[in-house]
This record gives sequence, C-alpha cells and structure tokens, in this order.
Amino acid sequence: MLFSKILLAYDGSDAANKALLKAAELIKASPSSKLEVITAFDFPRIFMGEGLAPIPASMNKEYYDLAEQTTDEAKKRLAEQGVEAKVELIQGSPAEVVLDYANENGFDVIVIGSRGLGGIREFVLGSVSHNVVQHARIPVLVVK
Repeated sequence: MLFSKILLAYDGSDAANKALLKAAELIKASPSSKLEVITAFDFPRIFMGEGLAPIPASMNKEYYDLAEQTTDEAKKRLAEQGVEAKVELIQGSPAEVVLDYANENGFDVIVIGSRGLGGIREFVLGSVSHNVVQHARIPVLVVK
C-alpha cells in the first residue's frame, strides 16, 4: 500500500480533472486506501482603501452555487471511475483550507492540479498548488 489516506483538492479546472484521474489510479492500485475530495471556495472581497466594500448577496450566491456544482462534478467523475470518496465543500482561502484539512485529518498525501482557475489573482498572490507545496507537512503530488 503506497498511501492509505489520500486528499484530492478539486476546483473543476482541467488540471484538477487530471489530478482526479491520478487520485482514482492511486485508489485502484490500493483498494484499501481512502480518498477524500475537498472543494474550497471563498466569497469575493473588494478592497476600497483600507476597508472592504459590500458584495451583493446575489454575487455570493452565484459563487456558492458554482462551488456546489463543482463538488457535484467531482462526485460524478469519481463515480464514472468506479471510485468511492467523501466529497466536501469548504469555505475559505483554498490553500489554507487544503493545508488545514490535511493536517487535521491525518492524510498521507495531497493530490492537486498544477494550475487551477485563479487568473489574475493567481498571478498576484501565487498559485494554490505552489502554496500547498511550500507549506504542506506531507507529500504533495502535483499533476500537470
């Protein structure tokens, strides 16, 4: 058994879908292993000077609905692969959510796509996968 407890960070991107396939391969290679999938989402924040501007509730709902669709997509893709997994949606900064969840739940490895859906935010703040690799206390498999 290579890994007994695998965490997949999933955001619906092409790289995340490749990471999902890799996690499914790992589970199939070691059927006694457990897979958990998390989708982390954060509500948008707009900074105005030193404060935060209010975000319309409808926009927050759209972000939440998209995050729910992403978790449903992960469940569907895993079912297509014949893999059972616990799939959760967690609100917060994606890198922090992944790292905290991994630490709190005793995973052996984190599987994550190399590039997510970050856009300009990723350029300014650094990618989620980069932050996870830099701060994880366990091995991280970055899938391209």
